[in-house]
Amino acid sequence: MAQIVDSLPNEYQKRILCNYKNATSGIQIARITNIPHWYLERVVFPGQHLLFEAIPEAQLEIHSAKIASAIPADTILCEQLQVDAGEENN
Repeated sequence: MAQIVDSLPNEYQKRILCNYKNATSGIQIARITNIPHWYLERVVFPGQHLLFEAIPEAQLEIHSAKIASAIPADTILCEQLQVDAGEENN
């Protein structure tokens, strides 16, 4: 099941549609904090897709959810998560 989140503020003209899948067996927290005037943070369950709009320079931080903490696991440039036009219908 895909989770769709709020889009970027209108001031950002170049937008890309991105898809991240939690391919692990644990809960993850996905977070974007490097874009002024916009913040994204979502819980992503095992096997779940997170579909979101971003700018190519945005960095998606992935944190492994542990009891009472979030351990940084990876940072992915959103440009690498861009959905191709042919993939949108899948």
